[in-house]
Amino acid sequence: MLEMMDIGIEKAVAYRLGGKITEDEMTLALSAIKEKIVTYGEVFIYQEIESIGGVEIDAIVEKFKFFFDVGISNISRIAVVTHKKWMHKIIDLEGKIFKKIEMKSFSIDNKNEAIEFLKNT
Repeated sequence: MLEMMDIGIEKAVAYRLGGKITEDEMTLALSAIKEKIVTYGEVFIYQEIESIGGVEIDAIVEKFKFFFDVGISNISRIAVVTHKKWMHKIIDLEGKIFKKIEMKSFSIDNKNEAIEFLKNT
């Protein structure tokens, strides 16, 4: 399940993940990201992860096609909100790999801090 959200930031694409992610859901999120990049030249991403139950292979293909077509250089900030401690470690590692993207993880109790992180430019 991928559910789009509104967090009140024009440049942001926000969504909640839970369970298995389908190709249609991935396409919806990636289209929203691409639209923000076209409109604003950059995008902020807010991910609220409840659970990960897998990803359809076609959804992974869509994600790779997106990265090949659009790239990641226009992704400025990513805030990941989750109660899963192991996810926080992965986000920290990704932040070190993708140095040009400001990336930070937050606990479920700190959703407002995650939104403020995206707002502060």
